[in-house]
Amino acid sequence: MPRKRRSGCPVSISLELLGDRWSLLIVRDLMVRGLRTFKEFQESGEGIASNILADRLRRLEEVGIVETEAAQDARRVNYRLTEKGIDLAPLLLDLLVWGARHERTAAPAELVDRMEQDRAALLVEVRRRWRDRDRTPLIPRFDTKT
Repeated sequence: MPRKRRSGCPVSISLELLGDRWSLLIVRDLMVRGLRTFKEFQESGEGIASNILADRLRRLEEVGIVETEAAQDARRVNYRLTEKGIDLAPLLLDLLVWGARHERTAAPAELVDRMEQDRAALLVEVRRRWRDRDRTPLIPRFDTKT
């Protein structure tokens, strides 16, 4: 049964679907880090609890952002973004650039500059990797600065 909406505002509806940090980090990991399995998400370095991860993956699948596919081991599944999910690429790129510009992050300034300057090419590459099922990471893991 569909959830009742707070309002008809597109921002409000989008936040209902993606408004917690874990959902967008899962989308990021699928989109640009090549992660596909529950175990890979758990080991991504973000520290997500297994029950939260399971809930967010289920929710992302329910709203049509993520789909599951059978893995080689029939007891496991791989996660993959849907068309609706890959359409979040511009939003994630904007969040990355905004965060790097306004907060202290581990993202190298030259990488962020290049991503901002070559925005269109980067988004084409994200979509190509999704279409071709290319799991090669597109951006490095940004470890915490100390």
